[in-house]
Amino acid sequence: MSTTWTIDQILALAPDASSAKNGKALATSLRWSSLGYNKNATWGKCHGSGEKPYLTQIDLTEPAFKCSCPSRKLPCKHGIALFLLLINERKLFTEDIQPEWVNEWIEARNQRKAKKEEKVNIETNPDAQEKRAAKRFNKVTVGMQDLEVWLRDLISNGLARAQEQPLSFWDEAAARLVDAQAPGVARMLREMGSISHSGLGWQERLLSQLGRVYLLIEAFKRLETLPISVQADIRTQIGFSQNQQELLRQQGVKDSWLILGQSLTQEERLKIQRNWLWGKQTQQKALILNFAHGSQPLDTSFLPGRCIDGELVFFETAYPLRGIFKTREDKLTQVDVMPGNNISNMMQEYSQALASNPWIEQFPVCLSKVIPIKKEDKWFVRDEDKYLLPLKSKFSKNWQLLALSGGYSLDIFGEWDGEYFLPLTVWVENRLINF
Repeated sequence: MSTTWTIDQILALAPDASSAKNGKALATSLRWSSLGYNKNATWGKCHGSGEKPYLTQIDLTEPAFKCSCPSRKLPCKHGIALFLLLINERKLFTEDIQPEWVNEWIEARNQRKAKKEEKVNIETNPDAQEKRAAKRFNKVTVGMQDLEVWLRDLISNGLARAQEQPLSFWDEAAARLVDAQAPGVARMLREMGSISHSGLGWQERLLSQLGRVYLLIEAFKRLETLPISVQADIRTQIGFSQNQQELLRQQGVKDSWLILGQSLTQEERLKIQRNWLWGKQTQQKALILNFAHGSQPLDTSFLPGRCIDGELVFFETAYPLRGIFKTREDKLTQVDVMPGNNISNMMQEYSQALASNPWIEQFPVCLSKVIPIKKEDKWFVRDEDKYLLPLKSKFSKNWQLLALSGGYSLDIFGEWDGEYFLPLTVWVENRLINF
């Protein structure tokens, strides 16, 4: 295990507070036997109230967890406990040869990785790729034409009629776009159903979303006449993916990348993890997206508060944000500085970003020397120039943010969606605190 882990970072892997608390309680030598460790994995048997101990194991290369206990949480309390023991009491881990039950799990994981690579090789056949691409493009074209007719009918009937529509009205239109292989536009339509019932100001929000969809329709009509970077944004917004293998052959940006924040959203059974990075030398913002379906685990290697040295390749776009690592060092260090900006300059950056890519939904923001305040049941952060930025009113940790501030200014990182700011991390006493 070349990466150095801290207790706080291990506890941050826990799926909830109870798992972290119970994991700490189980991290005692009295509950464990057959503890082993090598550079790739660690394992042990945790003795509980049952006759048989739980077989717990961790693939340290990711890390990934497995346990024979009945819990559906990942990692479970036994996985957290084993990891804490490894960090705190390494001398207890006397075995270095993996037992068969660990070998079977590691081998199964390696086989799944090999199958994924084989599938990628098959799908990268040039002739088959070209035929699939042409067929899909035709389906998307028909779907976007039908969407324009639907959108014009919606507007001609007025927004008041749109508010009267049930969620099924929006879901059915979205389903037709999924059939047309335009899942990105389908997601935008589903969001409209909730916007029309979102309270005061819903008309402006719905009209804004309708405008973004209409802009996408018009841009798609003129796709081949637009710059390559703009074409990439349009295709991405519709739901086309970029070939990551081709991206990795391009030259990237080498830097020390600060992991400043992480957020998680869920669309039906799909979990989407956004990891926000900041280049220490280049000041380049970066977004690493991770996805997991159903009960699949998410990548746990991007922990806020750490710094990764590596080369990052950005996806083709008019405003580079999303990227993937081409190379990265195993050794991670702690974030020792927090970049910052005031609200006025942040808004200028955001305006420039929208001018390049009007479909940006979340924008990374580092604010320095701001004070959280509450005015008439609404929350804001205020900078030294007295500018205010509204916080999400339903953000449950606004009071915690105020407590950390103590009425004094602090540095905050979070996401701006054009209407509200969502804090993700706070820089307090030279360390990053997650929300």
